[in-house]
Amino acid sequence: MVQVKMEEKRETKIVLTEPLSIRDSDASYKAPNLMQRILSLFKNVRPGSDLTRFQLPPLFNLPKSQLQCYGESVYCTASDLLSKCNNGESPVDRLISVVAWCISTTRPVTFGVAPYNPILGETHHVSKGNLNVLLEQISHHPPVTALHATDEKENIEMIWCQRPDPKFNGTSVEAKVYGKRQLKLLNHGETYEMNCPHLLLKIFPVIGADWAGKVTIRCLETSLVAELSYKSNSSFLGIGGNHRVIKGKILDSSSLKVLYEVDGHWDRTVKLKDTNNGQARVIYDAKEVMSDLQTPILKDTEGVWQTESAHVWGELSQAILSKDWEKAREAKLKVEERQRELMTERESKGETWISKHFVVSNDKEGWQCSPIHKTVLDAPIIAL
Repeated sequence: MVQVKMEEKRETKIVLTEPLSIRDSDASYKAPNLMQRILSLFKNVRPGSDLTRFQLPPLFNLPKSQLQCYGESVYCTASDLLSKCNNGESPVDRLISVVAWCISTTRPVTFGVAPYNPILGETHHVSKGNLNVLLEQISHHPPVTALHATDEKENIEMIWCQRPDPKFNGTSVEAKVYGKRQLKLLNHGETYEMNCPHLLLKIFPVIGADWAGKVTIRCLETSLVAELSYKSNSSFLGIGGNHRVIKGKILDSSSLKVLYEVDGHWDRTVKLKDTNNGQARVIYDAKEVMSDLQTPILKDTEGVWQTESAHVWGELSQAILSKDWEKAREAKLKVEERQRELMTERESKGETWISKHFVVSNDKEGWQCSPIHKTVLDAPIIAL
């Protein structure tokens, strides 16, 4: 059962929904007549097409924004993996904990439905314990998202800047995610840089969704590196196979010596084997980390920004949850038309949109973002 919490604010609903968890996504989020509708959706899309401007009808939308999905991957966990990262006694211990935390940001994807494409300047601001998380959509075309999170008690900071690039390949959609994520353990003077896997949506011969690709986690101050590979070893017809596999290694890049081997399933357990003595242990248990995730609560209605995802899309989210598709279509159209009006107004005045929370640049190395403020303030939305 999907939990929904709503408040009225300036004639617009603020809708908070149950976070996506490690279990297969709730049936309420699945579009009816799935295969038939998907084929009709892509019948006029050519292979190789860029899907960043592709607009899904509300029937294919999750009742939440992509910003909320990114945020949930950081603040929706049942155990505090970030504290474990900070409390590791040695650089190797800390890297192992960072690997476990990185895996925890991977969540199952429901094929056939997708979150809303965030509007320019949209934000998502949530607190979980001492961790305050802020996301902002810093570009609409192409879609680029920035994240800043701080935990002053643990002295931890996160900075992300990433750009999904979905393309239709005829029998599948592959969404490569460009950009980097940084996790800073300031007490130890360590910065860990990492990328994230790509999303693969298969349409033929059997529909399905999974994460794939290589993830590298590198500590900039040491020579320690973790190399992870996400893959789904399914048969041609999708029957059997080994799904949601993760394999990899932790090595000292200065000597190229492999210290540990990583093996398991990111939606179940992941083990670490010491290459010196062959001893193995579980470093990540998805059931433990992702159990009993609760819908966030609204602590301060007046403190919610007009740009907050739950505010911007509140009317649409409620219509989707109520399966009122006509109202959903109208609500989505209202948001889109308002964005076109604002863009036209800026162009007529010769104005350029500027991020409120990040210094943004786009150069040969790609999109870069730097938080304007040193720390993220407490949020009016609280994750439980």
